[in-house]
Amino acid sequence: MNSRPAAAQHLRDLARLRRVRDRIDREYAQPLDVEALARGVHMSAGHLSRQFKLAFGESPYSYLMTRRIERAMALLRRGDLSVTEVCFAVGCASLGTFSTRFTELAGVPPSVYRRDAAAATAGMPSCVARQVTRPVRNREASAPESDLA
Repeated sequence: MNSRPAAAQHLRDLARLRRVRDRIDREYAQPLDVEALARGVHMSAGHLSRQFKLAFGESPYSYLMTRRIERAMALLRRGDLSVTEVCFAVGCASLGTFSTRFTELAGVPPSVYRRDAAAATAGMPSCVARQVTRPVRNREASAPESDLA
């Protein structure tokens, strides 16, 4: 009957992983790295990365960058900040890395998104605009449609 302690440990690990995910959601604009996140939940960086990916389908770094890009998209839609200002506002230290990741997730460079997004979401409530313009990862975009009928 070793399944009870194993199940209890699994639930404790999931709670710690949710704390990491919640911290990323709250502190996305702060300098975060996997080592610091792991220290916060008393795990090694490698173990955290493996367990996070098993639980949420992507690495902690990938999750962090997705949150940053989602926030950047909202700031760019406002139109009052430059791409460089947005880059630093969401916690990215490198404009090149920011632009590359933004283009991967949004499908267009941040400068093009900034130019076109304001017109595309004009008149939409911000909550709807955020949902409509949410970045889609390549693996999600290429997933076949299910036949639920």
